[in-house]
Amino acid sequence: MALKAVVILGSVREGGQGTKAAKFIESALKARKWNVTLVNPLEYKIPLLERRYKDYEKGKAPKVLEKLAKILRDADAFVIVTAEYNHLIPPALINLLDHFFEEYFFRPSAIVSYSMGGFGGVRAASHLRDMLAELGMPAIPSGFPISKIQDVFDEQGNPKDEKMNKRVKKFLDELEWYSKALKEARKKGVPY
Repeated sequence: MALKAVVILGSVREGGQGTKAAKFIESALKARKWNVTLVNPLEYKIPLLERRYKDYEKGKAPKVLEKLAKILRDADAFVIVTAEYNHLIPPALINLLDHFFEEYFFRPSAIVSYSMGGFGGVRAASHLRDMLAELGMPAIPSGFPISKIQDVFDEQGNPKDEKMNKRVKKFLDELEWYSKALKEARKKGVPY
């Protein structure tokens, strides 16, 4: 059975570059026969966090949260694509992630960070790593920073340099290993 990944796009800025990175990762996962769902906060129109999904009575949450909760619960892994805004992750990403909790438990995450400068969003990725662990979906050891993203992909997320495909292989090999291991472990039960 194919593994299921949710690729979460973090930035909602008009003309943002993250969509290219998300499309690249989505394509690379599909080439490995994963089932992939791309979650873009702009398309889901997620409300500002007033109440977490789990704080609603069963069946009383907004429809968008019900839909997202199902997508998240069905996932074997999460790939978070984040920009770096003032050394942190974008507010839209924080808002989306904070709406849920148990839906993430005991599934690995992987961080794709990017910037238009030379650091590739690594400062934001460092903060995101702590948040993902707290949410119950710890990040795999490897990250995937993308520097000068505006020069790396075309509009469809195709890399302009073949080296990008070689880099992503190791990253996704690691995510796949953790995903399979934790999927088997979840079948035997979880600590709580």
